[in-house]
Amino acid sequence: SGIIKKAKEITVLCDAQLSLVIFSSTGKMTEFHSPSLIHVLDRYQSTSGKKLWDAKHEYLNNEVDRVKKENDNMQIELRHLKGEDLTSLNPKELIPIEDALQNGLAKVKAKQMEFYKMLKKNERVLEEENKRLSYILHHQQIEMDGNVRDMENGYHQKGRDYPSQMPFSFRVQPIQPNLQENK
Repeated sequence: SGIIKKAKEITVLCDAQLSLVIFSSTGKMTEFHSPSLIHVLDRYQSTSGKKLWDAKHEYLNNEVDRVKKENDNMQIELRHLKGEDLTSLNPKELIPIEDALQNGLAKVKAKQMEFYKMLKKNERVLEEENKRLSYILHHQQIEMDGNVRDMENGYHQKGRDYPSQMPFSFRVQPIQPNLQENK
């Protein structure tokens, strides 16, 4: 901890860039770096001429740089497609953007048409189902009307003849004792 404290003091007092890595006998690693370890190691490599990175690491570093540039270019292209930062483009650069937007618009219209056709198909299915249910309801109403007519005209069941009107009488019984009739 004393060495790390001195390393921090050196970076502050001398305005120096310093990296310190310490491995103990147990394998524990302690590190201090200012500003970053990669920056210090790159500076050491360029100053001393010694290769710290092998070809594999160099390839990966170049690949990371390529992907970063590609990402930046895609973000610029996306801003252009959104209609941002178009003033810096010349007419030849605007033509592919216009084509991409027209292609996107055509795909959106095709998707809308597909959705519209699906809605129309569902509408036809629902109309057919509605007609079928109306037909069933109509026949049930006709059956019920026939049964009501049979009851009004009287009907025969197992050879018995029932009159069309059966006398029914009801007498309401009050629940409260003080409401009963005086006898």
